[in-house]
Amino acid sequence: MATFLYRLGRGAFRRRRLVALVWVALLFVAGFGAASASAPTSGSFSIPGTEAQRAFDLLDQRFPGMAADGATARIVIKAPEGAKVTDPGTKTEVEKIVSELKSGPGAQQISSVADPYQSQAVSQDGSTAYVSVKYDVSGMELTDAARDALKDSGKEATAAGLNVQIGGDALMETPATGSGEIIGIAIAAIVLVITFGSLIAAGLPLLTALIGVGIGVSSITALANVLDLGSTTSTLAMMIGLAVGIDYALFIVSRYRAELAEGRDRDEAAGRAAGTAGSAVVFAGLTVVIALVGLAVVNIPMLTKMGFAAAGTVVIAVLVALTLVPAILGFAGKKVLPAGTKSRLFGKGRPAGAEPKANGGTRWARFVLRRPVMVLLAGVIGLGIIAIPASKLEMGLPDDGAQPVSTSQRQAYDLLSDGFGPGFNGPLMVVVDGDKAVADKTVDQIKGLQGVAAVTPPNLNKAGDAGVITVIPKDRPSSVQTEDLVHEIRAVSGDEVLVTGQTAMNIDFSQKMNDALLPYLALVVGLAFLLLMLVFRSILVPLKAALGFLLSVVAALGAVVAVFQWGWLGSLFGVEQTGPIMSMMPIFMVGVVFGLAMDYEVFLVTRMREAYVHGERPGQAVVTGFQYSARVVVAAAVIMIAVFAGFIGASEQMVKMIGFGLAVAVFFDAFVVRMAIVPAVLALLGHRAWWLPKWLDRLLPNVDVEGESLRKHLDGTPDSPEGPDKDRELVNV
Repeated sequence: MATFLYRLGRGAFRRRRLVALVWVALLFVAGFGAASASAPTSGSFSIPGTEAQRAFDLLDQRFPGMAADGATARIVIKAPEGAKVTDPGTKTEVEKIVSELKSGPGAQQISSVADPYQSQAVSQDGSTAYVSVKYDVSGMELTDAARDALKDSGKEATAAGLNVQIGGDALMETPATGSGEIIGIAIAAIVLVITFGSLIAAGLPLLTALIGVGIGVSSITALANVLDLGSTTSTLAMMIGLAVGIDYALFIVSRYRAELAEGRDRDEAAGRAAGTAGSAVVFAGLTVVIALVGLAVVNIPMLTKMGFAAAGTVVIAVLVALTLVPAILGFAGKKVLPAGTKSRLFGKGRPAGAEPKANGGTRWARFVLRRPVMVLLAGVIGLGIIAIPASKLEMGLPDDGAQPVSTSQRQAYDLLSDGFGPGFNGPLMVVVDGDKAVADKTVDQIKGLQGVAAVTPPNLNKAGDAGVITVIPKDRPSSVQTEDLVHEIRAVSGDEVLVTGQTAMNIDFSQKMNDALLPYLALVVGLAFLLLMLVFRSILVPLKAALGFLLSVVAALGAVVAVFQWGWLGSLFGVEQTGPIMSMMPIFMVGVVFGLAMDYEVFLVTRMREAYVHGERPGQAVVTGFQYSARVVVAAAVIMIAVFAGFIGASEQMVKMIGFGLAVAVFFDAFVVRMAIVPAVLALLGHRAWWLPKWLDRLLPNVDVEGESLRKHLDGTPDSPEGPDKDRELVNV
């Protein structure tokens, strides 16, 4: 592996014009495809194997068009205090809204507009009414004219003194991330400048990461409609791809500069950087890809596609680091030389080839080695305390009730709750696979349940062999009481009665997430454990890595619960409305954070193993690993935290929550687990940390991440690339 990557990096350096041209061409092709493709939709949402999904499938068969996933909207009108929506003047304004929607701009995308006075959409006290609007297309596919017509529909009524608010997914737009990610990139640039002491060296990882993310996100956009990718897929791919892209390039550039400091020629330094740090990049990237692709085990198409799309972006980031980064290093010339040869910002001005002086990483490692038990207990207990809120985790999917109180969607939600009851925003759809007698019996059974506010008579299809019953719960959609009601209806009804609707879909989705969490965790951690065992030739080091990850991810979930569910420091992070944690959050964090956490494990511990293999004692190997890698790992972590934190400013609640969760998880994992707990555990284990049974050592292939075989070849052996047989192909794995 190391020898192959050495040849790849050196070849990219020498053929830099061709390599750069290929990547620029790929960026152009992907960009052209994205610009030519139609706007991405919200993506279809299905949960195979659940009762709610079976009900929707039955609706498709018995009620053609009823289960269509076109956008919907509710225009909620509330009369002034002391007045009613049935008053002649108010009624005229409401009917004008209905008329303008039917004949105004964008009317061709509307399938129906329900007059509230004919559809009995007026509250019992007469204070509130709503106009139901159904569209033929999803919210992401609405034209600007149709969306503007919907937003403007209540302006005249508002001017007349009515309170008009609009809710529903018809107002859904592409998630806006705001300026937060720009700030994140700016912070990353500052960190890189401080780390490298060179604007050219600092700009190189940013440039290559942006090229890789540009190719990945543009490809996703170009294929969004073909592959039915959701509108948030590209945002999440950009979040992960940008973070790992900067980090991977950072490690290659850092190792390249270290090789130059040892007096290597530039092409040789590029090859060695790719052969050593590049090996760590490959295996770190593999752990991220395993974690993301493993999301397929959940068996939810939307989540699977998000995982594969993000994994594709990570693969591009790895390829960019191994080929484009060495190529651009060739263009940079001496401007990317170690700053120690031209300033005192990096390396204290040490001459090339001299031993580096003790730095902050060295001093910290020695401190941990002196007090390993204290550091270990402090880290574990601290993260354990932060993880306590995770025991109160409540999961659900956000609806308009989770929107900020300043939005029209949230105000419409509140008006409907006040006028029609809390459960009106989350009606249950009960699908009966039977005739009228079965449907009537089902209605009687449901009416006897405690949590029911209202039940409509069954609506039978033309054949009379299926019916639909609407049930209004007494409590809000995301409440525990409504979830209990769904389970009660399913318990008292027979197999021919299925409960669905958005609320039931959310409940089934959360349950499916819970059921899949442990199998997914076992799959991802198991595969990554085997991968890390190959890398480190050890059993205890991968085990320690996995346990440390579990500690950091549970602590991060505790922080997410505290902020987004309990509201602690919510205003600081722009959380206007608390509520259940998004159902996919735990399993998504497990996947993404595990992959990213292993990045630091590979980059940091690989240097330690390299020193140990070369004869250093276990404690000194820990110090050496920190001496060479701590500065870069800290910089990489700060960059990744900055990039993820930039997405906290997103308008989409899901993106905001994921950005916060990933930023906190990386902070815990990098600075507490990898920089404190890991050296403490290694100090306590000593030689035992690197123990591997001899029979297992013979079975496992030698991937040589630390580049030991490469070093032997390059030190003058006959078949070295530097020797007489330099063209001979060397395969290490």
